[in-house]
Amino acid sequence: MYRVGALLYPQALATSITLPLEILQAAAQLARVRSRHSASVSTVLAAPELTPITLFGGLTLTPETHYQDLDELDLLIIPAIWRNPQPIVAAAAPWLPKLREFADAGTRLCAVGTGACLLAEAGLLDGRPATTHWNYRDEFARRYPKVQLKSRHLITQSDTIYCVGSVNSIADMAVHLIEEWYGDSIARAVENQFSPEIRQPFRAAAYQTGPDDSHHDELVAQAQDILREQLSHPVTLRDIAARLGISDRSLNRRFHQACGTSPRAWLENLRITQARELLRHSNLPTNEVAWQVGISDASHFGKVFKRAVGITPAKYREAVRGKLFTPGVP
Repeated sequence: MYRVGALLYPQALATSITLPLEILQAAAQLARVRSRHSASVSTVLAAPELTPITLFGGLTLTPETHYQDLDELDLLIIPAIWRNPQPIVAAAAPWLPKLREFADAGTRLCAVGTGACLLAEAGLLDGRPATTHWNYRDEFARRYPKVQLKSRHLITQSDTIYCVGSVNSIADMAVHLIEEWYGDSIARAVENQFSPEIRQPFRAAAYQTGPDDSHHDELVAQAQDILREQLSHPVTLRDIAARLGISDRSLNRRFHQACGTSPRAWLENLRITQARELLRHSNLPTNEVAWQVGISDASHFGKVFKRAVGITPAKYREAVRGKLFTPGVP
């Protein structure tokens, strides 16, 4: 069984709690339909007192346990805080050490939006990458100068500590966890059930570090810029390495260290992300979409897209276009 907890406090955004819990429960249910031996997901809501808490949107939730009594979690969700988070951060001082206990125990901690302030206040983001809601980034950088704020990323991961910049990004994070817990097939099925366009691939959206990598590699960033600029006319790894003055072997190694993946895999994620946007917002035929993202063979593009997304480009376009409003149609 996977145990998932969520913190409750006033001014929290309910969707940053309910959306990931619903996605994870849906995955567990689907997995158990396919195999009765699959692990279930249990959820628990926690707060300083066992009294109903009214969240920002007016929804009132009743916690099931005290913060201090939370134990043995696989994931703890720290929800977004509406507007100024500092009153909530100040009130949280007595129980912030509990966050450090969870981190030391290896629990995944995921802060949504300005919920990252609670992790920063607990000292858990010192020297680590983090992100937060765009409207609070400047204030966050001022208050927590020891944190490596990654303002261009909607998701950051350092070991078991995650920050996501928005409610949509917590959905990305939930799908990523489903891939780990239940496999790619369940993740794709749940993603398509909730909304095919709900996320971009986790690795394409996330800034990740491993135990031996705690800083961004500017040379790799330059390589990524070249790949973006040359997306429809891709260059080889050797060409990029030559432009940057290093060997292709060194570039490949540094790419793995900085991004947790190979240049080829990163480029494929970039292509799929761009293809999704073109399929959703343009009327380009599929072969033209393939060309725009640097794949000359439409058949190969279809196979790559289906492997990554779970459905064909045509089915994806049909699904996302079906969700758009049509002006003037009753």
